[in-house]
Amino acid sequence: MPQQESSHDAARKRLDARLEAFEADRVAKPTGLANAFTSSGSRFLGEVVGGVLGGAGFGWLLDRFAGTGPWGLIGGLLIGTGLSIFVAVRSAAKMQKQAMEEAGPLPSVPFDDEND
Repeated sequence: MPQQESSHDAARKRLDARLEAFEADRVAKPTGLANAFTSSGSRFLGEVVGGVLGGAGFGWLLDRFAGTGPWGLIGGLLIGTGLSIFVAVRSAAKMQKQAMEEAGPLPSVPFDDEND
């Protein structure tokens, strides 16, 4: 019966290969713009919210241990918000530069001298 077992193994391997190919085709892979929004958008949101909450947390800790009243929390919120805006603008500029590099050079326009 070794002949029958090897034919079952071969059939099982072919079926596994077909199943993997089917599942690979079935899974939607985000490409291009959709992929950029999912990864960059989550990171952007994390940077903005994390900066504000991190600044508020450090301000609260300063208030708690130094006894500075609400001024540490207010200052921490302002500093955290400012840093979040700075990081967001920097990452947006970086994403724009990357998109421009992927798009390639713009098509050239022939020179048109209207004074002729």
